[in-house]
Amino acid sequence: MSDLGGVADGLPDHHPQIRRSRLLFRCWHRGTLESDLILGRFAEAHVADLDSAQLERFEVLLDCADPDLFDLIVGGSTPPKEYESDQVAR
Repeated sequence: MSDLGGVADGLPDHHPQIRRSRLLFRCWHRGTLESDLILGRFAEAHVADLDSAQLERFEVLLDCADPDLFDLIVGGSTPPKEYESDQVAR
């Protein structure tokens, strides 16, 4: 009864496909429409191509609060060291 659309067919939680699916969900369900649209579209276009290290950096970036993350995305602020990554540059 715990069918997740074929995504979790015996795969461990740290499996790249599980991580990608969770990232897609997180990007489309941030809480603000603007963040959802920006991050959701970015994730759909790029998350399938991210390697394990990039997935981890993206997960850390998504832990940032919405207002701060939105400000980083639209270029209103310089990212702190912990958020500097290839995903912010994209």
